[in-house]
Amino acid sequence: MPRLPVGIVILLIVSILVYIGVAQRVLDRLRLSDKAALGVIAALIIGGFINLPLPRGPRIEASLNIGGGLVPLLLAGYLIAQTETMKERVRALVGIVATAGAVYLTGIFLGAEPENMFLDPLYVYPLVGGVVAYLIGRSRRSAFIAATVGILLVDVITYLRLLITGTPGAVLIGGGGAFDAVVIAGLLAVLLAEFIGETREWLQGGPTETGKAPALLKHLRTRFQERNNQEENGLMKDPEEGER
Repeated sequence: MPRLPVGIVILLIVSILVYIGVAQRVLDRLRLSDKAALGVIAALIIGGFINLPLPRGPRIEASLNIGGGLVPLLLAGYLIAQTETMKERVRALVGIVATAGAVYLTGIFLGAEPENMFLDPLYVYPLVGGVVAYLIGRSRRSAFIAATVGILLVDVITYLRLLITGTPGAVLIGGGGAFDAVVIAGLLAVLLAEFIGETREWLQGGPTETGKAPALLKHLRTRFQERNNQEENGLMKDPEEGER
């Protein structure tokens, strides 16, 4: 019986969480509605089975996977357009380069004997990419952009290296194991940003104001206050209910 790729299994789980409303807060930070998120997930899964051929050289085969390559690039472009400040855009772009560099160096460090590692390279690359993407990007959008595009950039670099040097080989940008790596890295980066960001806001009693646009600050304060009100109301019992 054929096994589903790890990335598709994760996407199916995420789609269920989106459907039942668990991921609402994260989607709000990413400027995505539930319907848009489910549409992106469907495009990732369906596109994961479609490859577009790329220009090839002698003894070089190359293609672009729709779900693992093209869809994440389009989503990253949309998220960059939704950023509130130039500082966040710069962080996202720097994060892409840093993530790609970290993943590329990790590949060199692993060498040709991944079986000697305590963790499968399939998980090492996205773990490295996700952590680096968060450290550089910091915000949910920037971290996601840096993680996904950074992983893909490594495939692009490999493709260009084969074309320039004429080295025989095959590259599937965003396909194969890279599909899983893109999904895991992007999700990990967002989860790190969400967990650490929410913890910081809770400890300091609200969002930080430095470097944020006024419209974004107003939105964050409103969301923070609404969440606190909901938590307080949830903890308080209705007097009439208590008498029953």
